[in-house]
Parts: sequence; structure tokens; C-alpha cells
Amino acid sequence: MDGTDDNDVIVVGSGVVGLTTAVLLAEGGRRVRVWAREAAERTTSAVAGALWWPYRIEPAAPVGIWSLQSLALYEELASRPEETGVRMVDGVQGDTRLDDLGPWAAEVTGLRPTTRDEFDGPGVWARVPLIDMPVYLGWLRERLARAGGTVQARSAESLDEPLAEARCVVNCSGIGARSLVPDLSVRAVRGQLVLVENPGVRTWFASAGPSGQTSTYFFPQPGRLVLGGTAQEDDWSLEPDPVVAKAIVERCAAVRPEIAGARVLDHRVGLRPVRPAVRIERELRPDGRVLVHNYGHGGAGVTVAWGCAREAARLADEAAAS
Repeated sequence: MDGTDDNDVIVVGSGVVGLTTAVLLAEGGRRVRVWAREAAERTTSAVAGALWWPYRIEPAAPVGIWSLQSLALYEELASRPEETGVRMVDGVQGDTRLDDLGPWAAEVTGLRPTTRDEFDGPGVWARVPLIDMPVYLGWLRERLARAGGTVQARSAESLDEPLAEARCVVNCSGIGARSLVPDLSVRAVRGQLVLVENPGVRTWFASAGPSGQTSTYFFPQPGRLVLGGTAQEDDWSLEPDPVVAKAIVERCAAVRPEIAGARVLDHRVGLRPVRPAVRIERELRPDGRVLVHNYGHGGAGVTVAWGCAREAARLADEAAAS
């Protein structure tokens, strides 16, 4: 005997994908430990604008399915916003045509082209989940604890380390997968945000810039308005750039002029774990141990979290049953 149990699972990574996967496994009867290199509040997930919308993520067909599965869960959670941090909020996805969206768009209730009064140009009006990530991540941890799961402050240099302690490991390491797997196709795409006092904005707005390096968005969250953003490829700096911050505020104020005078509360930077395609895959080791990968969600980890977690948990459970 090697001291491990077939019911034990270690989930590597404490961001939204890792915690969601851990919740489903624990509620399914597995004994789950999450290895957290850093507290959830310090992960990329905590910095996320956290609007439900498939963004910078492939492949399109399964992403649409995972997104809709997650949407159904968020719609339920939005009935308890103070507890879960999830709210349904109206807004505009600018410079977007309804016909250019994937098949998933036909399943989103109320999604429609904008009127000229709502946006001067092609746009889509939508009522979708907007998530207050600090509250939501805390709610996920509590749900995991109720199911018997635990979060441990542990880091690893190799996936062999958790595999030495559990017969099944689920790799939800996000940007860390680049070195941990290692998978050099995982690239950092830097996102910078500015948090300001909300001058009365109640709807969200998002529009990708023509270069792909910048975007314009503002999301009303409790106690703040989140302004963005950037998509700087292969930039690993976590230090806010004041020049970039000034440009973000100016772009947002061009859409809603009242933002120009809003008091700045904070600056945030996160690194999106972008990959050519999400990797959800089971890897069987020669000694019978199972490694399930669930990473590479780019800028849409929140959007697909529940759908991807369901797939990863299925792969882990099928391996345990075989």
C-alpha cells in the first residue's frame, strides 16, 4: 500500500476554475484537497471583471456549451446576490453583431441588437451575470467546506508532487501550467483595471479595441465601478502602469462622461492564462494514477467555470470507476 486512497483527489489551483471543480468533486462524494499557491483573493480570478461572456477562448463549439451550462448556474445564484455575489445586469456589448456570435447566443434570453439610442454602431444588448469576485470566491470556499473539502497553502514544482499524495490530481493551475506541466503554449495576457467610485452607472458596457491590445469596459460592482482594460500579450508585469490607467479612464469616459471625474479607489493587474485551446484531458500514468487537466481558459474562466468543472469531474470519476 502507498498510503493513498482511490477516493482522494487533489485539485491544484485555487482560482475560480479550481474551486468550482473541487466543489463538484466534493459534492460527488470525493475527498478533496485544493492546493493553493496563493489565496483565492490573490489569484487572477479575483482581478477579473467577471462579466459572463465568452471572450478570448477556444475552441468555439465546446466553449458555447460550457458557457451555457455555467450561465444556467449563475442565473440560479443571482437570486441570492448578497450571499453569492452574482447579479443579472443589463448592458451593451459594443461593436458586435448578433449574427457574428456563436450558436450559444440563440440560447441567451433577451439577447438582441442595440437601438441607436443605446449604442451608436453595431452592438448587442444583453442581461447576463455580473459577478463580484471577492464575494463569489468566498462563497465557493464555503460551499467546498460544507461538502467536506479543504484548501491547503501548498505549492508544487511538478505535478508529480500531488500525484505522490493522491491517486487522482486535477490540474487547474491556470497561468502556472506553463511551468508546472510544463506547457509552453500557455501565454500570459496582461489585463489592467482601474477601480473608481461609481458616479451612478447602473449598466455595463464592453467593446474590444481594433488592435486587440486594448478594450473599453465598465462594470458596476457593489461599492465601485470597474474600468478596463488591456490585453497585452506575453507581458508578465503585475505593476499597474499609470499611463495605461489614464488611457483606460479616458476611453471609458468617452462612453460615459461622468466617469471622468470619478475618484480612483485602486488599480489592479491580472494575467489571463491564454492557450490556443482549453485543455480538458485525462492522462493515465503507468502506475495507475490519474491526472486530469483543466486549464487554458484565457479571459473567460468565470464564463465557462461550471461547464468545464463538470467535464473535468466526469473524467476524474470515470477513471476512479474503471
